Amino acid sequence: MRKGFTLIEILIVIAIIAILAAVVIVALNPARQFAQARNSQRWSNVNTILNGVWQYAADNKGSLPSNILATSTEICKTNATATSTCVDLSVLTNSETYLTSLPVDPSCPTGCDTYGIGYRINKTVNNRVTVNASSTQELGENITVTR
Repeated sequence: MRKGFTLIEILIVIAIIAILAAVVIVALNPARQFAQARNSQRWSNVNTILNGVWQYAADNKGSLPSNILATSTEICKTNATATSTCVDLSVLTNSETYLTSLPVDPSCPTGCDTYGIGYRINKTVNNRVTVNASSTQELGENITVTR
């Protein structure tokens, strides 16, 4: 008599493995994981932009780039022409002194202005600069940094 597995036994094992795999996939929630990854990238990008602005200010006797307004305005893409809807921060990317290029929101181009990068910038009367992610915030997270 030969020993081995019957077809039914093999199918039952495959079905159990498939059910366990489905449970694991639902528990991991890949959509949420991707949203968290995009938000982590946004936090990094907002800090990168703000660091570039303050490095520029440090090299220019505390003067911020003149294009930063009191009203929150989207930042233009690298090499884009400033419009009434976006702020030109090319002074940060000229000669790659402060930034090699302006970081772009992970949800662009769908979540951004035609010429924008998905991040907004403004300053207060006390020269405190705020950079925030302007796209719809995933997971209810408000991504804003002020210095």
